[in-house]
Amino acid sequence: MTAPGSTMLEDRYGTKPRRATKRTYWVIGAIALVVSGVVAWIAYQNLGTAAIETQATSFSNLPDDRMKLTFDITRDTPERPAVCIVRARVLDGSEGGRREVYIPPGAGTMTMSTVITSSGEPVTADVFGCSYQVPAYLSTHMPPTG
Repeated sequence: MTAPGSTMLEDRYGTKPRRATKRTYWVIGAIALVVSGVVAWIAYQNLGTAAIETQATSFSNLPDDRMKLTFDITRDTPERPAVCIVRARVLDGSEGGRREVYIPPGAGTMTMSTVITSSGEPVTADVFGCSYQVPAYLSTHMPPTG
């Protein structure tokens, strides 16, 4: 039996909302846990330790606006070749020259040296970045054409 006028109130305000069951809270909690795990895994893959780590160990000026850079490279997969982009900077901080350096497969930490030609007198040099995506022209033993 309903109170007089309750039908009119239900028409105006609707019925009392149903409360969520314990099962609903468990399902929402499980979904939140899975989503959090996926987000954490993606963040680790993108922001975790670098696959290739480098450390510039020395640089020195050479005649004709050139600079010799020596750097150490450590890879998580040393049996794969890699490529590093190194650059020389001029006094105002801008990039004066850059070069790609082929890193052959090898175990452990490797020390590499290269000479970078600059558009002006270089004052410093560094490793811009490294990758396992070696361009074909670096990985072949054929000289460039053209």
